[in-house]
Amino acid sequence: MKHVILGNGPAGVIAAETIRKNAPADDIVLIGDEPGPPYSRMAIPGLIAGNISEAGTQLRRANDHFARLHIAQVFGRAVHVSTRTRTVKMEDGRVIDFDKLLIATGASPRAPLIHGIESPGVHACWTLQDARAIMALAQPGARVILVGAGFIGCIVMEALAARGVNLVIVEKRDRMLPNMMGKGAGDMIQRWCEKNGVKVLSSTRVTSVDGMAAGSPMAVRLSNGMDLHADLVVYSAGTTPNVGFLRGSGIRCLQGVVVDASMQTNVPGVYAAGDCAEAFDSVNCRSVISGVQPNAADQAYCAALNMTGRNAFQRGLRQIDVFDTMGLISSSFGQWQGVRGGQWVEIADESHFRYMRLEFSQDVLIGCNTVGVTEHAGILRGFIQHHVHLGEWKDLLLQDPTRLKEAYRECVQQEFVYQASPFHMPGTAAPSAMHESV
Repeated sequence: MKHVILGNGPAGVIAAETIRKNAPADDIVLIGDEPGPPYSRMAIPGLIAGNISEAGTQLRRANDHFARLHIAQVFGRAVHVSTRTRTVKMEDGRVIDFDKLLIATGASPRAPLIHGIESPGVHACWTLQDARAIMALAQPGARVILVGAGFIGCIVMEALAARGVNLVIVEKRDRMLPNMMGKGAGDMIQRWCEKNGVKVLSSTRVTSVDGMAAGSPMAVRLSNGMDLHADLVVYSAGTTPNVGFLRGSGIRCLQGVVVDASMQTNVPGVYAAGDCAEAFDSVNCRSVISGVQPNAADQAYCAALNMTGRNAFQRGLRQIDVFDTMGLISSSFGQWQGVRGGQWVEIADESHFRYMRLEFSQDVLIGCNTVGVTEHAGILRGFIQHHVHLGEWKDLLLQDPTRLKEAYRECVQQEFVYQASPFHMPGTAAPSAMHESV
């Protein structure tokens, strides 16, 4: 049996190792499009911040790691997959046959539509080559503009700030972390960043970047009419799954490669994992691409087990839910935007950077945002994931959302006690709450 893996990031490496463990005699070919040892993109901000060396980004330290496992490494870019002939055509003309195929090609940074985005001194923050270019320009005191304040953008922000640059963030939406946080939470995070020396311009776009002569700063024009000078511009404006080479292959793609719970595509024996895979999310009831490394690892492990004849399934997706922005801990669980006809409650302590907003549908907590509130994270996640019916506690939480621990004790732990009772008959309804002593 010959297994071909397209992509040598975390998903590809974990899949290759898992296949080798479960199929010692099978052939494995691991294909990557960047020369050098496989590395983790999530380690790049740590490299820029100076916390690790380039060697620290590598997924496996030993130079002979893959040779010892008899995993063949191929460097090049796939341009077409034929599911009829079970072959992968490479950019240099090579054709590689396969019995089982894993597509783990990840994603590429999306360049914003800005005049002059290709100018020298403008970089994405995605590859080791990008990191080297950014570190060369992001010297202490350098003027740096970061385009985008989403999840990855905020991680890059911290790395740049650690280098002692003069940093300005430009975000076209009306708040930071717009895909995870509502207006109240996003605004509080912005105030925190500004308190820590980062200037944030929300509801603003970069309209043009004019490269100057070598050694001179770039002229950056903003939609609010401001003109800034910059020694470095970094953009973090989202990603696009690397699936274009699958056109005409018969493999179903929407935004990414559509997979089932076993990580198999619509073509038997062809699987996908990581930032290019589109899987069903039971929490939000839709297919999503969840571009975080823990999901990539889980999906790759599941796919590899199935490629070697095991029977594995993904129970669900891990969402980016708790994150650190320059020391301020925030969380975003479930349907934090709320639903039509739902109810919500919001509390804020502006001076201490504490915020919480809860979203309800009938008597179920379906989503939340918190900033600076860490003591309720496990309770909130449990309520939302398990669709706990709160009953009268929904109205009590609308009046005072800080009573979450009491609500948990009454609504969750009491149900566990009931289920464990020796007098409980499976299939019977739980008794209604008693409001007087007996």
